[in-house]
Amino acid sequence: MSIRYVPVGWSRTKLVYDAVLAAAVVAYLLIYMRLGPALQPAIIPPDGGALGMRAFGSCAFLLLSFVLCIGPLARLDRRFLPLLYNRRHFGVITCAVAAGHAWHVLGWYFAFSATPPFEGMLGADTSFGQLRGFPFIPFGIGALAIMLALAVTSHDFWLAFLTPPVWKRLHMAIYAAYGLAVLHLAMGALQSSTNPLLAMVVAASVAGVCGLHLLARSVAAAPPPGDWIDAGPASAIADGRGITLPLGGGMAAAVFRDGERLSAISAHCAHQNGPLGEGRVIDGCITCPWHGFQYRLTDGCAPAPFTERLATYNLRLSDGRVWLDRRANPPGTPVAPLELP
Repeated sequence: MSIRYVPVGWSRTKLVYDAVLAAAVVAYLLIYMRLGPALQPAIIPPDGGALGMRAFGSCAFLLLSFVLCIGPLARLDRRFLPLLYNRRHFGVITCAVAAGHAWHVLGWYFAFSATPPFEGMLGADTSFGQLRGFPFIPFGIGALAIMLALAVTSHDFWLAFLTPPVWKRLHMAIYAAYGLAVLHLAMGALQSSTNPLLAMVVAASVAGVCGLHLLARSVAAAPPPGDWIDAGPASAIADGRGITLPLGGGMAAAVFRDGERLSAISAHCAHQNGPLGEGRVIDGCITCPWHGFQYRLTDGCAPAPFTERLATYNLRLSDGRVWLDRRANPPGTPVAPLELP
């Protein structure tokens, strides 16, 4: 498929993914609304508006934490890859839950005020000169604004319009949204809460996100110096499949086997930087596992009428081991496959 030719449509996998996620969100909200009063001090009567605000807010924070954990989890264990393939859907649902939290805040705090809700929300607290009581609402607004921008630009149209590199850099702002969400909690709910459970959940979530990213980074070992790197024995590459080799600087190459021939191209799909090294060889073309984009093994070009092209790499065989030249050829450069004896 190509964004210029056939738009990426809904599939059964996407529908199941969204249905399971939506069901989990609804279940969490219902359980929180049911058990929330039991977590409050006995002297404070339960309030439906406050419970809704906290239910949506805590759900959004947990969802956002898990969204940021999907990437490193998928690098550490392939069983998490299905979550990675439709992570944009996860992010859009997270944004919708965060918007629900904001809606409850406006309805609960400013329902009976003569001041317009937005004006009251932004002007109610001006204690910028002290740490305790520092206005926490601007942090939440900033986090929600970033999530809304990412949700709006999550469609493939924006990916093609902005180009994948720009689109990727834009969506890295999710980390800024998470930092703002943590500050929103630290300056707000954590200072007013007398229940240590909230602090424990926030600390565990932040530690989990940071720990998984550090672990995934340490597991992805840096390649050895030199222009040629050892890709391992040829027998370790299954027919019709490939292996991914990190090249440093965020670059990676994928070595594929098609019968007794080996070829290497960029491991990042031109569509959404998908994990091309985890794809299959079908009819002489590498097929990306995310959305089915295909590239010829011999030159890294998508078959006509498509126009996407990837960089190719040179291979050589020495004592049964495959070596890859980390110096990439220009996208679309034909390279003769490495023939195995």
